[in-house]
Amino acid sequence: MKKITDLLTTTKIISITGNETVTITDITADSRQVKKGSLFICLDGATVDGHTFAQKAVDAGAVALVVSKDVTVSSDVCIIKVEDTRQAMMDIVPSFFDYPANKMRMIGVTGTNGKTTTTHMIRHILRSQGHKVGIIGTIHIMIEDKSYPIHNTTPDVVDLQHILNQMVNEGVTHCIMEVSSHALALGRVSGVEYDTAVFTNLTQDHLDFHKTFENYLAAKCKLFEQVSASNQVKTGKGAVINIDDPYGHRVVEATTAPTMTYSTQGKGTLNAHDVTMTSKTSTYTIEFDGKQYPIKMNTTGLFNVYNTLAAIGACLYENISMEKIDEALQSFRSVPGRFELIEEGQDFAVVVDYAHTPDGLQNILQTAQEIKESKMIVVFGCGGDRDATKRPIMGRIAAEFGDTIFVTSDNPRTENPNQIVKDVEVGVKEGLREGSTYEVVVDRKEAIKKAVRSARTGDIVIIAGKGHEDYQILKDRTIHFDDREVAREALKEK
Repeated sequence: MKKITDLLTTTKIISITGNETVTITDITADSRQVKKGSLFICLDGATVDGHTFAQKAVDAGAVALVVSKDVTVSSDVCIIKVEDTRQAMMDIVPSFFDYPANKMRMIGVTGTNGKTTTTHMIRHILRSQGHKVGIIGTIHIMIEDKSYPIHNTTPDVVDLQHILNQMVNEGVTHCIMEVSSHALALGRVSGVEYDTAVFTNLTQDHLDFHKTFENYLAAKCKLFEQVSASNQVKTGKGAVINIDDPYGHRVVEATTAPTMTYSTQGKGTLNAHDVTMTSKTSTYTIEFDGKQYPIKMNTTGLFNVYNTLAAIGACLYENISMEKIDEALQSFRSVPGRFELIEEGQDFAVVVDYAHTPDGLQNILQTAQEIKESKMIVVFGCGGDRDATKRPIMGRIAAEFGDTIFVTSDNPRTENPNQIVKDVEVGVKEGLREGSTYEVVVDRKEAIKKAVRSARTGDIVIIAGKGHEDYQILKDRTIHFDDREVAREALKEK
């Protein structure tokens, strides 16, 4: 609970009227979440204006409102007028929860691909050393072994501070977050002071939101600017950066924090070399601080070598020795929907992966190319209401690697799925190799089943795009759909 006057010292106000002595028991920008004693923030969004719900919030028990427009409610309600309610929310909410991020070690992981696997690797290593760990990411929120659903990779500032506060109350010592470019651009992580920032890579994605690649890069760099800001409460900062990425040097320039770079090409302070892979494992040597450490992982793919390097760098900043890190990594298994092998006793491989960007798709197809014994069959599509420019690019990549390609639907959302697959098909036709074939099967379930039915001994079937998701978003509804379930069903039928 907080007195309203205590909260107002954190943001710039124009005026305050009504009852200035109220005590706030909760804070929200969603009128449906208002309870007795709440402070309701009236956000003026692109489609909904929170000011129109002011009376509804008061009726539900709100004792104070933050507004940027005039509202008419009963006189005993405290009305705080500000210039920008979103900025006020970013200022007030962390203060209401007493800045929970300052009470834990905060590790932020950003990049286009690899964030989920990297965060789970870090979690695995930290827990092996007895730390209590929370995780916030694409798949879920975790507090130790308890899992909760999530709707955005990085929740909005109200939800995020709620979650961080819950973690503190449950004794979490380390919180690992996937930090999206949207969250950095929109200020969702306001009030969070990170101790370590990790950069995995940067390839085309989210240009529907950022408009230009330069804006996308600038959003990612905000995390590294923050970790080196001068007004820090905590000490022991660090940045872990993939220096093999074409934009790694730009990220290095964005921070003044102590920096560890990683590479598979000998360019970093943390390097991997002599990499060998099978369909299920990878072995390589890590070179760090003049010493060499042999690593054997129960994951495969060069992209996972990079994810492992990122996780190692973050844990070195947590003062965990390479020997302890190596020991922990030996028991790490893949994350659901990340190059996940589907096994039903078949004599060919079936892999489900979340790859939904050009770089992500290329990474998994290159890995499949290296470990396949015969043909590669690729099933993929692109989401609707998202960056349409990547559709033909992903089509060309699939055609470059795949022997048989099934172009299908992903999450069409409000777009016509037939138009989406046509956009993808343009790239497939351009990149199709001699002897390779493709087929458009808009129904995703049928596409997966056709792919599995067509597989022969030694083939590898890659089902890309949705990974861990157990739903499909259509124009008028969301239905249950899990690539892994469909693949298993098809294998059992076969």
